[in-house]
Amino acid sequence: MDCQALCHRLDEKLDTATYAEVDPSANGLQVGSGEREIAHVAVAVDAAQETFRRAADAGADLLVAHHGIFWGGTERLTGQQYDRVETLLENDISLYVSHLPLDGHGTLGNAAGIANHLDLEGRAPFGNHGGEYVGQRGTLADPTSIEKLGSMLQPHLDTGGRGIQLLDFGPDTVIDVAIVTGSGVDFLGEAIDAGADVLITGEGKQHVYHEAREHGIHVVLGGHYATETFGVRAIADLVAGWGLDTTFVDCPTGL
Repeated sequence: MDCQALCHRLDEKLDTATYAEVDPSANGLQVGSGEREIAHVAVAVDAAQETFRRAADAGADLLVAHHGIFWGGTERLTGQQYDRVETLLENDISLYVSHLPLDGHGTLGNAAGIANHLDLEGRAPFGNHGGEYVGQRGTLADPTSIEKLGSMLQPHLDTGGRGIQLLDFGPDTVIDVAIVTGSGVDFLGEAIDAGADVLITGEGKQHVYHEAREHGIHVVLGGHYATETFGVRAIADLVAGWGLDTTFVDCPTGL
């Protein structure tokens, strides 16, 4: 499949244009002419030297990453960005990026992946960001303890050998779950207002401890990287169904 056609299909599937006004990431094809043939797609959370080299070792023609190179209207290609682009060009790898679209997508997104593992019912968009949604909310089939919820999640989170963190300030049993992956603790207030028992996200901030304690809500901190592997792996499955070879480049940070 030629690169332009593949990127167009991904843009349509991920509804990339919808997030154009609210996402600082330059989503879509970030590096590449769009005219080459793509037979092998690698996917990774981060666009970085390690993932580029490992994608090259796998024989990939295109890398799909969640965190890309270009953010916020970059005007100069220097320093680290130059070095990364140089590595891509030297290895003849194109780069496609999907940031917020891959967080909020109803079936392919990071939050959707976590919701799948928890078998959440009655799912709805959650995490309003400039009028678009970057997470999901739903209910567990049966009330459960926060410790059991953590044990349900841990096997699916690539935390680099570190355990997840639980801020155990909510009810004895949880049923209403809100999810915003990565750096999603800023949506704690929305979770509180929605009556959620727990917010599942990636990394924390100091003030969240007290905010969660004072409002009686649990917070699960599963790691930024670990909570954001689901989307790119879903993309790998998607493009494999389109007849392309795929490789998941797993580079856990433990953060």
